[in-house]
Amino acid sequence: MKILIINGPNLNLLGVREPEIYGDSSFDKYLPELQKRYPDIEISYFQSNVEGELINKLQEVGFSYDGIVLNAGAYTHTSIALQDCIRSLKSPVVEVHISNVHQREPFRRKSMISCVCKGVICGFGLDSYRLAIEALRVKSEE
Repeated sequence: MKILIINGPNLNLLGVREPEIYGDSSFDKYLPELQKRYPDIEISYFQSNVEGELINKLQEVGFSYDGIVLNAGAYTHTSIALQDCIRSLKSPVVEVHISNVHQREPFRRKSMISCVCKGVICGFGLDSYRLAIEALRVKSEE
């Protein structure tokens, strides 16, 4: 099984950026924990602050990978281009957020991509990524 985790804008600053919301661990420290926990799954990672690069990566893997875990960051709330891209893919996409976006500012409560994702997981910190992998794993066993 092959899963790609994609993080969008500003998520390269995890561990530094607003630790009261996003925690104090970087994703680079968390990724090896996921890979160790799931030795039977090839988990790769991509991060970009650029919307077009996210779309390029989704298109690159979206027809061959078993699943994609996507934290689109602020593009979640604004990007119809990401929505259109996800809609065209064969690989299932799970939308992930570290914080509970429904407890935050009103503009964060609307996702432009949820309608084309297999599911949404939010509010469990970095563990949201693990939960998304579990969901994709179960989906592939069906």
